[in-house]
Amino acid sequence: MDIKTNKHLLVLTSTFPRWPNDTDPPFVFELAKRLTGHFKVTVLTPKYPGAARMETMSGLQVHRFRYFFRKYETLAGSEGILPTLKKKPFFYLLVPLFLIGELWALLEIIRRTKPDIIHAHWILPQGLIAAIAQKLTGVPYILTVHGGDIYGIKGKFSTILKGFALHNAKYATVVSKDIEKRIKQTFGENIPTEVISMGVSSQLFHPDKKSSSLRDSLKMSGPFLLFVGRLTEKKGTRYLIEAMPAVLKKFPESKLLIIGTGELAKELIRLSESLGLQDKVIFIGAIPNRELPEYFATADIFIGPSIQAKGGDTEGFGLTFVEASMSGCIVVASDVGGISDIIKDGKTGFLVKEKDPAAIAETLCTIINQIDNYSEMKNAARREMLSRFDWQVIAEKYRKILSAG
Repeated sequence: MDIKTNKHLLVLTSTFPRWPNDTDPPFVFELAKRLTGHFKVTVLTPKYPGAARMETMSGLQVHRFRYFFRKYETLAGSEGILPTLKKKPFFYLLVPLFLIGELWALLEIIRRTKPDIIHAHWILPQGLIAAIAQKLTGVPYILTVHGGDIYGIKGKFSTILKGFALHNAKYATVVSKDIEKRIKQTFGENIPTEVISMGVSSQLFHPDKKSSSLRDSLKMSGPFLLFVGRLTEKKGTRYLIEAMPAVLKKFPESKLLIIGTGELAKELIRLSESLGLQDKVIFIGAIPNRELPEYFATADIFIGPSIQAKGGDTEGFGLTFVEASMSGCIVVASDVGGISDIIKDGKTGFLVKEKDPAAIAETLCTIINQIDNYSEMKNAARREMLSRFDWQVIAEKYRKILSAG
């Protein structure tokens, strides 16, 4: 396929770095950055207090749209839209203003820059906004579905809106097979889809990043257990904390490091304290993304105890599992959502039943007891991640789709 290099790509997203060394997930930025050699790339994303209204980041022209008074423009960013709405229900009043602001800004950028194609991330709200703009301007769009927009947004009206966004997209990419299955079941087999996850840098996330000084600074004299992620219901962190007493009974030198923040942070800290785990479960909050590779490579076991939350939201894919596996860390994960697309039980990691502290503890104890016998699994996991999820592989797939669009 011939790849045109003069096309203008407009990326529409609600998750994007707000400033250098941000703690927000950088996957949209990382993908867009890798497409600048083949497209002129403009990014439209929401404004956030402290973020520049317009700037250039790694060759990307970034525009942040306004939608309310400056100090209240926190609907997107930090915790994400759905967790923010759950934590602060009064922010639902901002949703109409957010949608209007995004549509207005998108139409203005289309008028000024005349993009060839739009890449919208998430069905709602970006897919909906791109669909309306397509009807008004004729600019086609590719829609990427990440999971929260399928799992976490329910209701008849939202289903109608999602159907409108999906049926008008030129193409839809989804980050896991489970999401693709749900889309086909709900919205019809005629929607053109392809499973393409987001990617991970194999240079950044590498076993060579292992650091004895980091282990010493954290006072990890025994097994180093790690969790990285937002402290929200669907991440299931409470079940990992509840598993720790059983792990410590057999391996008292073990420690769990929790990296991340979210609406459940205080509740999880209280849970840890109530179980007497103050010195064994360490919360350090969110850290810049550039610092994460060292933690993944240094930890012995990464645990992602994700669940299906009350509203149905769950793990659409889970890049942290790829990052951990690329870094040479043994991975334990719940068998929910799209996680089984990444982890093959007993071959590249371990899958356990969701919401089951006893199962988590048993698996962790089994691994710790044979901690030096998993070099073959670690090597197999890294090879699998490199072949399927390295950014070079992922960016090439998106380049072809967006060029054809």
